[in-house]
Amino acid sequence: MGHLDHATFGWLTPVLSYVMASIGAALGLRCTVRALGATGRSRRNWLITAASAIGTGIWTMHFVAMLGFGVTGTEIRYDVPLTVLSLVVAVAVVGVGVFAVGYSRDRNRALALGGLTTGLGVASMHYMGMAALRLHGQVRYDPLLVGLSVSIAVVAATAALWAGLNIRSPAAVAVASLVMGGAVSSMHYTGMMAVSVKVASSAAALPGATAMQFIFPLAVGLGSYLFLTSAFVALSPTTGEREASASAQRPVESVAR
Repeated sequence: MGHLDHATFGWLTPVLSYVMASIGAALGLRCTVRALGATGRSRRNWLITAASAIGTGIWTMHFVAMLGFGVTGTEIRYDVPLTVLSLVVAVAVVGVGVFAVGYSRDRNRALALGGLTTGLGVASMHYMGMAALRLHGQVRYDPLLVGLSVSIAVVAATAALWAGLNIRSPAAVAVASLVMGGAVSSMHYTGMMAVSVKVASSAAALPGATAMQFIFPLAVGLGSYLFLTSAFVALSPTTGEREASASAQRPVESVAR
């Protein structure tokens, strides 16, 4: 068996991946809060932004963590189309859960369905990303740890959607985001603990791209998207602020007439 190293850069990749998961969760929760206070096209747009933020944060967390993954005795490369597909899956399944919560009249049913769907989707993204690995050897999984990682994903997704429904204040959202980031990171590293690799010596060139050729630039780009979108959401007025501004303008308009 090849020795697996989950932190070849020390604490850099675990800490950075946790930060990315927390930022994605914070942004997604704030957008969900905005969506629940909006109607029509505005609600839809906020929910799309929430899904893209949470899904992107989860995907970026996974692959930033994978930058620190190494196996003695073999190189590691990534299948590019499958890796990109895992990102699409992450955003799409989170979108299903977020829209279920945003539009359903029965919030409890929507929370259960959305949490299950989103959690299974997050787990699918993780293991699809792992299926994109290309190395000299055979990857095996411990079924019990795989099951535990999927359970953590479902619980974390349900908790995130519940927070989106019930938490309003920025301070509470920040705390919930840190917890959500920890849950997503726990799911990832539990899934990674399930992995073992039987290395097969080979001089053949591996297909795919290295992490620094493909994963790193994409993760930086998505991370920049999260930061820029966070700034946009922070500067965008809430429904209450818009209503207060409109109310303040009415007396001025009456005097002007």
